[in-house]
Amino acid sequence: MVSERPIMHPEVILRARVVGGVRMIDGGESDDKIIAILEKDSFWAKVEDVSDLPAGLIERVRHYFATYKLLPGIDSQVIIKETIDRAHALQVVEASMQDYLDEYGHLGAVAT
Repeated sequence: MVSERPIMHPEVILRARVVGGVRMIDGGESDDKIIAILEKDSFWAKVEDVSDLPAGLIERVRHYFATYKLLPGIDSQVIIKETIDRAHALQVVEASMQDYLDEYGHLGAVAT
């Protein structure tokens, strides 16, 4: 999630809006990452699509996901494919929610 505010507690649920994502393959399987903006973050308020974000920020996100699982002496299993726009990222979210429903039969505490 992109935010001007530091988020110190990973266990909180926050409202965010999807603006895009990064398509990647991890260990031979699709592992797309969604980029979202924290709702009511005034610094990023005008961002509606990943193309509205600074190119340097997107490159840092791509680099992070390309390297966050690296271990010494082991080849990376991650392939970064492309950056996806908001519309495509929303399709990924919808498909993920459907996969979850198919597997567990409900969305639990997730608001739809």
